[in-house]
Amino acid sequence: MDLYTKLISNVLFPLQERLKKHTTVAVHRHMEDAQWWSSAQLADYQLQRLRAFLAEVAVNVPYYRDLFAATGFDPATVSSVGDLARLPFLTKASIRANTDGLRHANAQGLTRFNTGGSSGEPLVFFIGTKRVSHDVAAKWRATRWWGVDIGDPEIVVWGSPIELGTQDRVKLVRDTLMRTQLLPAFEMSEAKLDGFIATIRSTRPKMLFGYPSALTLIARHAQKRGIALDDLGIKVAFVTSERLYDDQRATIGQTFGCPVANGYGGRDAGFIAHECPAGGMHITTEDLVVEIINEAGEVQPPGVAGEIVVTHLATQDFPFIRYRTGDIGVLDTATCGCGRGLPLLKEIQGRSTDFVIAADGTVMHGLSLIYILRDLAGVQSFKVVQESRDKTRVLLVAGPGFLPDAPAQIVEGFKRRLGAGVQVQVDLVDAIPAEKSGKFRYIVSHAV
Repeated sequence: MDLYTKLISNVLFPLQERLKKHTTVAVHRHMEDAQWWSSAQLADYQLQRLRAFLAEVAVNVPYYRDLFAATGFDPATVSSVGDLARLPFLTKASIRANTDGLRHANAQGLTRFNTGGSSGEPLVFFIGTKRVSHDVAAKWRATRWWGVDIGDPEIVVWGSPIELGTQDRVKLVRDTLMRTQLLPAFEMSEAKLDGFIATIRSTRPKMLFGYPSALTLIARHAQKRGIALDDLGIKVAFVTSERLYDDQRATIGQTFGCPVANGYGGRDAGFIAHECPAGGMHITTEDLVVEIINEAGEVQPPGVAGEIVVTHLATQDFPFIRYRTGDIGVLDTATCGCGRGLPLLKEIQGRSTDFVIAADGTVMHGLSLIYILRDLAGVQSFKVVQESRDKTRVLLVAGPGFLPDAPAQIVEGFKRRLGAGVQVQVDLVDAIPAEKSGKFRYIVSHAV
């Protein structure tokens, strides 16, 4: 760790978090210790936090106060995490129907977020100060597993609903101080990719962070151009938000000359698991209870695949209790060779966001279209099918609040991204059919 990184991670970043009234530093210090506890000790700690969390929301969150009363659920009787099965699941639909009732009476620093989710159902929710502190601390801990820290030079290949030219000045200054540079994953024309590669070479980052599909595209373009990126001293490439495929891991690792660390989570469900250098996908069990359920909603044992359900213990300001992620995974009974007591996810399935191709050949991340859809009033679910470069079809389930001019807004927004001459067809449907696998894909591109 160089002197500048020490200054950032030990002084400036903690100062920033204190000014934000976040407890990130204290939470991170605790997590650094707790990861080495035994499995039994971690389970006991998790249960204590679960009881306190449920007792808190039972009094201060109207939705759960009413739900507990209606179902006869008493947090004081919880003797194991298995008792959560006595509660119904939290779904996107139930959050949309009870947004106000899910707020804690004394919520601290609630910030509005939205997400398209893996099923393509737009969701608006809120995150409080405590949740942010715990999520940042968990990511910080995982970063250090790989010998990098806050303040080390970092390239982030990511999407944002805010165009880069209009970003907040304070954020730009902060990112500069933290030595973090954002490259937009939405538009990836050959010219853009050339620029990304030049930036990576000149920056010589210690770590990369981004969608596996986006980093793979950059890597393959560098191979095509005959440009070496494995001589820059990059220590690790962190990937998240999509399923990581073996060929992507190989391509990214070989091209950038570094290991690839997979991460799993989201804005809604939280920072669920991260891969350590020994290969284990460690669950952030201090903050999360992870269940695997079958189609009937029954909890499954380790080794059996099912839907991932999450209870986040730092979300009392806007609780996520037994939240159905829509992703498929498998819990593991094995212990990791790294020696950490944190439990493991054996397998994660179902997270995949395709790229789309504009009429002029520009490759864009599918999220560039999703951001146009997901915050429109009354949009319950959607699926975008790019049939060719010249035609894109939007299947959309509309609900209360959907405005008559919304389809025209969608067409206009898509044409800005894909090209003025592209035919954009918006079909209002009663339901979005699932894929043969049972999963939903919200971006499907057949364009070449």
